[in-house]
Amino acid sequence: MPHHPGRYPTTRLRRTRQHDWLRRMVADTALAPADLIWPLFVHEHEASHPVASMPGVERLSIDGIVKAAAEAATLGIPAIALFPVLDARHKTDDGRLALDADNLLCRAVRAVRKETADAVGIICDVALDPYTTHGHDGLLRDGRILNDETVDVLRRQAVVLAEAGCHVVAPSDMMDGRVGAIRAALDAAGRHDVCILSYAAKYASAFYGPFRDALGSHAALATAAALGVADKKTYQMDPANGDEALREVALDLAEGADMVMVKPAGTALDVIWRVKQAFGVPTLAYQVSGEYAMIQAAAANGWLDGRKAAVESVLVMKRAGADCILTYFAPEIARTIRS
Repeated sequence: MPHHPGRYPTTRLRRTRQHDWLRRMVADTALAPADLIWPLFVHEHEASHPVASMPGVERLSIDGIVKAAAEAATLGIPAIALFPVLDARHKTDDGRLALDADNLLCRAVRAVRKETADAVGIICDVALDPYTTHGHDGLLRDGRILNDETVDVLRRQAVVLAEAGCHVVAPSDMMDGRVGAIRAALDAAGRHDVCILSYAAKYASAFYGPFRDALGSHAALATAAALGVADKKTYQMDPANGDEALREVALDLAEGADMVMVKPAGTALDVIWRVKQAFGVPTLAYQVSGEYAMIQAAAANGWLDGRKAAVESVLVMKRAGADCILTYFAPEIARTIRS
């Protein structure tokens, strides 16, 4: 329990709020560029394409990704998280391109490693949604998302990404047992040094819409509806549940996860806190596309100061217990901190 602060007028808590230097000196939480991870979208085209529902975010070429990675290193951002945007003609029902060692994501990873070596970490998503015609994270058959069959594909996808040179594989699919299967596959391939960042508590959230627009999987989910699985609620978590998040984290750690993630961050601050308190492991949080878009939209309308809101929104995620936050605001926040 915290120490009782005393009584007014002897105790005046406003004393330590009087000056900027004093507020900074007694602050519980400090935000640094090293607390940020920058999510980036890579596509096959040479020119960058803006994501309409995410102002300020673009789909980048591989060269653009390399430049962004170098910028991240300069700003003190320790890692980037890469997400591939594929043209519809490359997508299949089974997402087989995910296993191609020369696919877009693998080529992007190799390019970044060639130019930056280990100056910036590379995190790669392990899931099938960028590669499937139906936009689901797993294999879809007879109106069901198949768990074990999907896990078999995911473990092979993780090895392909590790062989390309990514430092961290991040299974975001929410299939049961995938962390253990991926760890075993990586170790069997001699990739003992590749970390697993598990999307351990990933909620079936309404805040993913702009991300799916960027990835092109939003439209694909219309195809999924015709196949009997219109949403991701049979594998992503119910936002009503908190205790279940702790069970998910415990299972993933037991299977070999090195780090765990809570997503979305802004609507799960309580879960971030509970996970950190219960397990004391590296706990990451993802400020998702919808959270980013809301702040940008409000700022564009003059309803709030976008930069201040961005910094505050991420600061409270760290205060809740997140060791690092994936946010599309990463470069802006890093520049603000450095200045």
